[in-house]
Amino acid sequence: MAVTVKFVGALRHFLGTGEFALGCKACFSIGELMNAIKKEVPELKRNLVDQQLDDLGSNTLVLVNGMEISVLNGLETRLKDGDEIVLVPVVHGG
Repeated sequence: MAVTVKFVGALRHFLGTGEFALGCKACFSIGELMNAIKKEVPELKRNLVDQQLDDLGSNTLVLVNGMEISVLNGLETRLKDGDEIVLVPVVHGG
């Protein structure tokens, strides 16, 4: 299965590219995809995972084919061949 992963904002700048195709035999959900991205590009882990909460996705808005995963099935959202995933960094402040 292959999906396209697009990066926006600081993630794009950090990675040096706006997108890449990821062939992922074991990626059937967003959570599994996020783990595969962490393995493929370990430098992104601190940007994708809240270090205090050890929470995948709390630092990143995740869209699948234009829909935010919270309106789908969260990190359990199932993927299919050809899906487009967009990762947008979330800025926290207070």
